[in-house]
Amino acid sequence: MAHEDRTRTIPGRTPESAAMLADVKRAMAITARLNRLTFNDADEVRALFSELIGKKVDDSFLLIPPFYATGGADIRVGRNVFINQNCTFYDLGGLDIDDDVLVGPNVSLITSGHPLEPSRRRAFTTAKPIVIERNVWIAAGATVIGGVTVGENAVVAAGSVVTRDVPPNTLVGGNPARVIRSIAE
Repeated sequence: MAHEDRTRTIPGRTPESAAMLADVKRAMAITARLNRLTFNDADEVRALFSELIGKKVDDSFLLIPPFYATGGADIRVGRNVFINQNCTFYDLGGLDIDDDVLVGPNVSLITSGHPLEPSRRRAFTTAKPIVIERNVWIAAGATVIGGVTVGENAVVAAGSVVTRDVPPNTLVGGNPARVIRSIAE
């Protein structure tokens, strides 16, 4: 079920939650195979990542294992995308990564979570999309939360936690991330 704010709510113990669990198991099996590869296995990594997301990635795509995902079907990546080692993508809400994006090591893109209310926390999974626009750099150890758009040419500083949209051509940092300065050329 989708809401106006782009939140998707999946109740537990339903056919939709069973399908979500099946997707997680499928993603874990594919990423386990992917994580046995090395930097020198770029073609095989691309093939397995393509299998994970259900569409062929461009030959310019580069990912350094290990890598972790909870689905895959809701990930879209553009051309010339680089994903460094030890990244985690929870893509249930949808994850759209445009061309020329750099994702540093240990970055987490987390589109899913749970309601805040204790009585509902285990009963539902919630998800909101993340959009990473063209030519973005997300530096080491950053976390981007569902519902966020990172604008074109923006930089997310290392270790930041991004909970709100990032304007284009800005450097953001901190927890929660805030605009530090413009980076327009």
